[in-house]
Amino acid sequence: MNTKFGEKIGFIGLGKLGMPCAEAIAKKGFNVAGYDTVQKSSNLIEVRNSIQEICRDRDIVFVATPTPHEEGYDGRHPTSHLPAKDFNYDSLKKVLTKCNSFMDEKQSLVLISTVLPGTIRRELSPLVSKVKLLYNPYLIAMGTVGWDMLNPEMIMIGTKKGKYETAIKAQQLESFYNQVCDKTPRIEFGTWEEIESIKIFYNTFISNKIALVNMIQDVSNRLGNIDVDRVTLALAKSTQRIMSKAYMRAGMGDGGACHPRDNIALRWLAKDLGLGYDIFATIMFARERQAENMAKEILKYGSNIHFTSDTYKENTDLTEGSYSLLVQYYIIKNGGRIGHGLTKPIDVIVRVHESDNFSTDSTTVVFDPWRTYVSKDPDLKVVHYGKSSDN
Repeated sequence: MNTKFGEKIGFIGLGKLGMPCAEAIAKKGFNVAGYDTVQKSSNLIEVRNSIQEICRDRDIVFVATPTPHEEGYDGRHPTSHLPAKDFNYDSLKKVLTKCNSFMDEKQSLVLISTVLPGTIRRELSPLVSKVKLLYNPYLIAMGTVGWDMLNPEMIMIGTKKGKYETAIKAQQLESFYNQVCDKTPRIEFGTWEEIESIKIFYNTFISNKIALVNMIQDVSNRLGNIDVDRVTLALAKSTQRIMSKAYMRAGMGDGGACHPRDNIALRWLAKDLGLGYDIFATIMFARERQAENMAKEILKYGSNIHFTSDTYKENTDLTEGSYSLLVQYYIIKNGGRIGHGLTKPIDVIVRVHESDNFSTDSTTVVFDPWRTYVSKDPDLKVVHYGKSSDN
């Protein structure tokens, strides 16, 4: 029988974030139970039928309820022209209200869903009075969620006052992660607002970095005499004042379920706070113009275009915020056609991911945004986008 605090874990929300995390924790020997509004199954965790059943006997209850934007805001089509909007917290509010009804002060309620800075104190914490509410978002990537959760760059824990010395539940949560993570993690502790900010601005820094790198690719393509990889590699090595090597390869642009939508929400926050400027709109606009620039370059080699993948990340089926789909949008807008391998002849094959497999013939052009494809056919034209000598 489990008697130690933190051995019984609950997850509310077993989607793309919740289920991989719950199963990763279960593999570490913890007793994990979960619930979702959509029927789920797992060989590693117990799936229960209601929020009440999750809350009744769990030491820690993690809430991974989605905070979505409206349809059309995920980034697979242009969004910079759309009104700035906050995330939708309706489902999350209902979950927290129910948790508050079924939990007590001996338990910990831990929110891991993405929210904008200020949201917990203003909109969510008033719904939770019987149990301590902690904010503990993850820095994960779709396709590697479980591994990322067990090998975090940092663990973020936010409380109402942000005072570690008196935050017993936060200390217990830290102890939990010291047990579950593969290595003792770096802990960043603060107020709800500080942790909300670390989480969402982390994603925005990455979006900005990718936009700048792909701007170098655009400049290389337009100006000539520039190998984009030489430029980005030199910058990536400049770690004293600029950056690390992560996300320092020009190629397909920023995508995924988090980054585009986070920038959209931050546009809303900048307006709501009256900052008087909006760099997030600029990031989204740059992403779209870079996609259209790539589309126009592809169309120089033909109008029947095949993309090797619609996904934003290789070896997954995830298309939320897909940059491939965004480029395809601009292909069609500028008069091209998307073949999906069915329309013959195919004029151009776009290599979306370096691991994608595809076949071609000497009449087809391979367009490679990653500049690493080498053909064994001397007659096959390969365009290494961003290397001026190829264009």
